Amino acid sequence: MHAIRAICQLSAVLFCSAASIAQITQSKPMPKLVEIRVDPAGNLGTVPPRLFGTFIEPIDNSINNGVIAEILVNGSLEAGLWNHAMLEQIFRDQPELIESTNTTGIPVPWQSLNRAAGNRFELHVGDAANSWQSLEIMGTPGDLTGIRQRVYLPVPRTYTYTVSLYAKHRSGLSRVNVSLRSRTSDKVFATASIDITAAEWSKYTATLKLEREDVHRLEPVDFAVSVEGDERIDVDQISLMPDDAIATFDPDVVRMADEMHMTELRLGGNFSSYYHWKAGVGPLDKRVTMQNIAWGIPEYNNFGTDEFLAFCKLVHAEPQFNLNMGSGTPQEAVDWVKYIRDRYQGPLILEMGNELYGRWQVGYPDIHEIAPRTLAFSKALRPVSKDATLMATGATPNGFEKWNAAQLTNPPGTFDLLTTHFITGTNHVRLNPYTPDFMAAAAYAVPHALGPDLDRMQAQIDAAPGYKGTAHLAITEWLFNSKGEGERNFTNESPSSRNEGGAVMIAAAFNTYLRHNSQVKLVDLTGLMEFAGIWKRREQVFASPAYYVFQMYSTAKNDTVLPVTTNSSTYTVKNGTQGYADVPDVPYIDVVATRSTGTHSLTLFCVNRSLTDDAPVKIDLGAFVAMKMAKVEQITAVSRYVMNDEVEPTRVVPQLSSLNVTPKEPLTITLPHESVTVIRLQEK
Repeated sequence: MHAIRAICQLSAVLFCSAASIAQITQSKPMPKLVEIRVDPAGNLGTVPPRLFGTFIEPIDNSINNGVIAEILVNGSLEAGLWNHAMLEQIFRDQPELIESTNTTGIPVPWQSLNRAAGNRFELHVGDAANSWQSLEIMGTPGDLTGIRQRVYLPVPRTYTYTVSLYAKHRSGLSRVNVSLRSRTSDKVFATASIDITAAEWSKYTATLKLEREDVHRLEPVDFAVSVEGDERIDVDQISLMPDDAIATFDPDVVRMADEMHMTELRLGGNFSSYYHWKAGVGPLDKRVTMQNIAWGIPEYNNFGTDEFLAFCKLVHAEPQFNLNMGSGTPQEAVDWVKYIRDRYQGPLILEMGNELYGRWQVGYPDIHEIAPRTLAFSKALRPVSKDATLMATGATPNGFEKWNAAQLTNPPGTFDLLTTHFITGTNHVRLNPYTPDFMAAAAYAVPHALGPDLDRMQAQIDAAPGYKGTAHLAITEWLFNSKGEGERNFTNESPSSRNEGGAVMIAAAFNTYLRHNSQVKLVDLTGLMEFAGIWKRREQVFASPAYYVFQMYSTAKNDTVLPVTTNSSTYTVKNGTQGYADVPDVPYIDVVATRSTGTHSLTLFCVNRSLTDDAPVKIDLGAFVAMKMAKVEQITAVSRYVMNDEVEPTRVVPQLSSLNVTPKEPLTITLPHESVTVIRLQEK
């Protein structure tokens, strides 16, 4: 019986594998030596500098505990800042907060410093230095009384921290202690005393300095605020900042963002449809804390217009603002642009709305409303933003026709670019059952499948009266993700923007954008933080493999795209990734070449999609005469699922090498399977 069951199970596995293989058909065997020919005198267009943009929005740890250096969460001690799904995540991570919240009412993620002291706390709603409520701490003679929050510190980068808080004295003694303490013993690593004497809300500051061996990287500690004796005080708007912060920004994030060499940075996303810009201006301490309803997390309004402009200046990026066309008005948008222009006079990009075709957007217009609403915003904005690039909301590449047709009923000049979002879940395929290799091969085909969609989208624009040559496409979000059930439940079962397989997809997508430079004039990668960009976990900053691909490609700005031919084999996918299920003629070896007259260089951007075969290649550069040594950057890994994280931040990074160049001879190099290789040659 067991033998029969085993045979049946083996038969099922073989059937599954055979069915998956049948959905991937190869045009011909891969040549033993792939030949690549580059025409260095050809010209397939110029690479628009704005193909290399990124975007940021208040989602997960992108801004709070991301770009912003602030270490504490919910410093203003508010309630109702997380939706139920996000609270579940918090309580799974720190189950002790459940009892604390139930017994004391202290707002998450704060809790009592000393459970033995009992409930010595009271929330005061309507009496706060910031937002809606403050917390009274009532001292207990002989007992340590206060609140604490688990934190991670950016050691070994810095060991010194600035504390600020608002407080007012109610009765008893007037001393408040702030400290960094062990979570496993009674040890206090650093402490400072503050004399709270004022009966009205006042701001106080202190410095906490650790010894180098006190706290180690990735070690959790408690930040605490405590009182002495019978003292009673109200506290609010508590902050813990590293002393090396650049204004309010994390210095590691600033450095890594600058090193991406992005052209523009978009402030936008789902929150844009209900974002009112005035909430994010004025003194930081007085900006109201509220729930970010798009993502169910706190919104402190600490990354408003002025902070965004300052950050763009630090990372040498043009600012791109996503205007509120959901709950906002044309006049509100005009007032915002005037405020921006009073502070910044450089290149400006304005995006009218975000994903307005989606019912998840607050105040979304239907297809009959979108054109007149876009026109009303455009007419209001043009007089105050004559030199800005103005973009209208378009639909997604695999379902754009009706929505974009409505937008194109507007007069020419209403917008300069029509946007689209290219977001694909790579772990959802039509084939069932499937294998992991089938899922990966299907995912690697998706960037190639985008090309014909871009052609069709631009053709529709060109066919509209008066639009040909005056309007093009902008991809203001693009992402490859692997998701389970639930909104924020990301998995690692397929190539995604977080892992090495995603790096292959990101590079293949850039190759598609470079080839379609006449249609696509602006591209914003999702995102600067999280997803395909920079990550911050437990106060350690690291990058996804896709971040390094962006770095490798962003040098192509203003280059000329050259004709390239190869004899690479191709494959066809059937029943693959949902949205791009059937994709013909996908090249295993995908190469784009560009040439810069300014730096007298030629660059080859090479992707090997093969799941198994390392590909020796021979590259004929034609009449281009190169210096004796070429520079090579290569991203590969032992598995497509390998990711970088705060524990091992450099598992997947570009490997640097050099390649000997023999005059009048082709270049030879091997492209590993599932890899990205960039070869840079200097003209002799």
